[in-house]
Amino acid sequence: MKNVKNELVNIKEYCKDIDSRLKLSVQKVGIIRYNAFDDMGSDLSFSIALLDENLNGVVISTIFGRNESNTYAKPIIEGKSKYNLSVEELQAIDKAKENGMSSRIATRVS
Repeated sequence: MKNVKNELVNIKEYCKDIDSRLKLSVQKVGIIRYNAFDDMGSDLSFSIALLDENLNGVVISTIFGRNESNTYAKPIIEGKSKYNLSVEELQAIDKAKENGMSSRIATRVS
C-alpha cells in the first residue's frame, strides 16, 4: 500500500507538470487569407495567430505583392499587442480565440 501511495503521489506531480506545460503550448490558431492589393488575383496574403491558453503568442502576417513579399511577426500578450495590428491580424486573433473555445467545450463534453 505504501508503494502504491508513493506512486500515486508521483503520478499526480507528473500530471501537474504536464498541465502547466500544456498551458504554455499553442492551443488556439486562427488564419485569415486575403488579397492585399486590388491588382492581384487570389488570396495569397495571410495572417495567422498562434496563442496559448492565456492568449499569449504571436501573429504572423505575410503580404504578397507582385514584385515582393513581406513578413511581419508581432508578439501577443493577453490577446493584445503593443504594436498596431491590421484588421486581418485582429480577425486572425479573434478566430484563434473562437477556435480555442470550441475545442475546450468539446473536451469537456467527451
